[in-house]
Amino acid sequence: MSILKMAIATLISFVATVSFLPLFINYAHKKKQGQMIREVGPKWHEKKAGTPTMGGLVFNGAILLTALILPLFWHQLTSQLLVLDFILLLYGALGFWDDSIKLWKKQNEGMKAWQKLLGQIIGALIFMVVYTHEKLPASLSFMGFEVHLGLLFTLFVIVWLVGFSNAVNLTDGIDGLVAGQAMIAFGVYAVIAHAQHKVDVLLFCLAVIGALAGFLIFNHKPAKIFMGDMGSLSLGGALAAVSILLHQELSLLLVGIIFVIETASVMLQVASFKLTGKRIFKMSPIHHHFELSGWSEWRIDLTFWLIGLIAGILTLWNVL
Repeated sequence: MSILKMAIATLISFVATVSFLPLFINYAHKKKQGQMIREVGPKWHEKKAGTPTMGGLVFNGAILLTALILPLFWHQLTSQLLVLDFILLLYGALGFWDDSIKLWKKQNEGMKAWQKLLGQIIGALIFMVVYTHEKLPASLSFMGFEVHLGLLFTLFVIVWLVGFSNAVNLTDGIDGLVAGQAMIAFGVYAVIAHAQHKVDVLLFCLAVIGALAGFLIFNHKPAKIFMGDMGSLSLGGALAAVSILLHQELSLLLVGIIFVIETASVMLQVASFKLTGKRIFKMSPIHHHFELSGWSEWRIDLTFWLIGLIAGILTLWNVL
């Protein structure tokens, strides 16, 4: 893909997001549809109550617009690109359902866990059908290591998509954190896709980067809008799918190290409290621990983004 085409793909999703987000924010304010804040969170988050959410509806739309229409003109609409669009759409729909319940019932608890899990598993299985049809390798590869899983690869795909979808969702707790971190992660995979000459995956990654760059303008502290589960669930699922299509699955443990740490902090906190009655962190996920330790949201964002950027560079250093 030429530099011009890459720039066009990124710019279209950026412009679409920046153009429609203000309209969506104004609509949400008029309808008084704002985020409900969890009672167990930091007390100062209460002032964020009423901030419009479901920003993922806008930037997912921009991504799909770019990743579906442009390939038609460039004759690059492949099954791999379509399945990435599908994962973004399905996981986004699950998030939309979850966000809608919270908004309409004016509570912070959305859909039931089993409902969300079932939808995520169905999406992963459909992804696997396309993956098998493409006759892609049923193995894991990273830094020269190759592990053949055979039939167990299907189980891995389910765990990977469901796991990272939820991991990104857990990370979405302070202004701008996920948007910035996801841009870094998709940026790393865009470089890898370019090196592998996988134009379809590259196009998708660029569309995500452009859309999130536009979203971050409105999502940085103080956020004018949140992405909601519609945004975080879809980004996590799509990120996992991209890593699989590029056959760099295990690299996501490093590229997405912030998402891994955030999830691990929740698991450790729960395990510690159940086993010992004591908490390891002041609050989990771990970004709340740093908040309660006196860090500003901007400091947490910049620190976590830097860690993610260093991890991404290390990944490229080993992969390319």
